[in-house]
Amino acid sequence: MPRIPRMVVTDPGQKTAYHVISRTALDGLPFKQVEKDELVRIIQRYSAVYAVDVVGYAIMGSHFHLLVVVTPGEMVRRYHLLYGEGTGFPEARLSEFRDRFSSLSAYIKDIKQTFSTFYNKRKKRKGTLWGERFKSVIVQEGNALINCLAYIDLNAVRAGIVNRPEAYRWCSIGYRIQTGNREGFLSSELGTPEFGGADPATQVGSYREFLYHMGAIEKRGKANISQKILGKETSKGFKLPQAARLMYKSRYFTDSGIIGSRAFVETTYGLFKGRYQTRREKIPEAVEGIEGLFSLKRLADT
Repeated sequence: MPRIPRMVVTDPGQKTAYHVISRTALDGLPFKQVEKDELVRIIQRYSAVYAVDVVGYAIMGSHFHLLVVVTPGEMVRRYHLLYGEGTGFPEARLSEFRDRFSSLSAYIKDIKQTFSTFYNKRKKRKGTLWGERFKSVIVQEGNALINCLAYIDLNAVRAGIVNRPEAYRWCSIGYRIQTGNREGFLSSELGTPEFGGADPATQVGSYREFLYHMGAIEKRGKANISQKILGKETSKGFKLPQAARLMYKSRYFTDSGIIGSRAFVETTYGLFKGRYQTRREKIPEAVEGIEGLFSLKRLADT
């Protein structure tokens, strides 16, 4: 049976939002903390190269969701991000590269192939990692987009992993709250003018209130945000105090093994590394949201 053509808008002047879902072909939940971290980094890299704005994402144990807006734009900068600043841009191929960097399929292909290489090398395996080709849905900006984003950000809640959506580090609301949207990775445009207009902080606050109400709706066979938690957030006006922001990082100070500057973590770990039997060298990892702080372990904020 021939493949059904993917619905992709090809008008180079039109912005289009897509919800992308891709699942692994492996059994169980093969993506753990390290794999989820790496997949987020890969998405960040290619989202800077391709003409896309990432509105939302969720990396789960067996699949990932992406909500992106394809926005054709300037090509030379993107070419140099991918191939290096010293590489001359082939002007005669401008149209070709415009098509490529505006291609949803090429963008997802690069993400999945790069991650497959990482995963197979890490696990010392060969063969297919991903299942059938990725699914994509064209999403209208406005009400449809914000509801799709909520669906994505509530994945970890519905799976019973966390009881608050921003407590899950590998999703867009977790990234926005825990890092303050570091390096502007996620789009500040949520597609809903009533969510605070152009002010990103107001938009996120309004979206978080919307998200909690959506998450409190009970769905058969799925977990939900409890009415008790919803009531607490409502009483606070859905404002997130600094103490709550720090709470998401507190486990670094109790469970990280070693925490400090990169040099301190490397030097101190060197005193003990002979005691551990491990195939993988431990590398200091930055503590998200705290400049210059590193830990020996990356911890899930769950």
